[in-house]
Amino acid sequence: MIDWPNMTVSGHQELGLKPEELQRSKCVLGFIPVIYYSILLCVGVPVNILTAVALSRLASRTKKTLYYYLLAVTGSDILSQLFIIFVGFLIETAVFHRQVPAFLLHSVSVAEFAANHASIWSTVPLTVDRYVALCHPLLHRQISYPARARKIIIVVLALSFISGLPFFWWSDMWRNSQPPTSMDAFLIWTHVTIIYFVPCSIFFVLNSMIIYTLRTRQQQHCQDERGPKSSPSCKLGKTTAMLLAITSVFFVLWAPRTIVVIYHLYVSSVHRDWRVHLAYDLSNMLAMLNTAVNFFLYCFVSKPFREVVRDVVLLRGGALYPRRVLVRRQTHPNASISSLCSGNTKRSQRESTPLSLRRTEKLS
Repeated sequence: MIDWPNMTVSGHQELGLKPEELQRSKCVLGFIPVIYYSILLCVGVPVNILTAVALSRLASRTKKTLYYYLLAVTGSDILSQLFIIFVGFLIETAVFHRQVPAFLLHSVSVAEFAANHASIWSTVPLTVDRYVALCHPLLHRQISYPARARKIIIVVLALSFISGLPFFWWSDMWRNSQPPTSMDAFLIWTHVTIIYFVPCSIFFVLNSMIIYTLRTRQQQHCQDERGPKSSPSCKLGKTTAMLLAITSVFFVLWAPRTIVVIYHLYVSSVHRDWRVHLAYDLSNMLAMLNTAVNFFLYCFVSKPFREVVRDVVLLRGGALYPRRVLVRRQTHPNASISSLCSGNTKRSQRESTPLSLRRTEKLS
């Protein structure tokens, strides 16, 4: 990534370099990527650790599967920052200029791709969970609970590690002077399919169905009821807004890298064209920004998250919700909706009946 050949052609010939090395593209950005990744690492890792602590508190207090999935995304982002930014870009490339044993380079590539796949695919079960919760609420009460969420996360992490194993043979686009081979084409298409096309397709389909369901309910509710009571249902839920923000940011930040990688495969090589080299560096910088922005999205959308973050920063602990809400949330997951509704109806009838009438009924 960081290489600045400043010598003339005659100087190269005196050194006896090959013609392929004369055509090597220059790194136009210079030290900018090193500075950028250093700042991103120094900011992103502490922020993600703070996010992980806050989400773990929320998960232990509320027992919501949402926070378990977000915790998995945050942990995968931390691994991506350590393997891709710290080890891959800063240590191997900027410090040692890739002059390390080949086996170590390929092993780090496996860890980089595995962490990257885990970071993306941990959002998929979160999207599925939100879709089931909004479109099939009765089914969601039966199948969504913390133990199952933990099992799903373990399966996703294991599959992400397995999917990273073929990238042991991933070639160095910056330094490979040969045209892409069939193996390179297979790995590139496997990479963009796993990391972008399949997840984005799932996000697009499920988010579209979620938005369509919410808009349909909004129209029906606004037609049935008029007045201020219908306004809460016309609002987008904060959990859904958080999900849409996470998936939209991923779609935008990873699109340039996907385009540049395919362009490198079929049009012009990163090694030979400085413009493709520049585009590849910039697209990598944008893609890695995705590992550090979720904290700010959570703070912007979720008030409970902001309160827990404040408690963590101030080194204090406290109940997230009042005791009344916690008691209500401890209802058995297998309890039927009819029993819950009947209980609420009886309670509302007791609360709405005057005290004098209740005494008369008892006496009679």
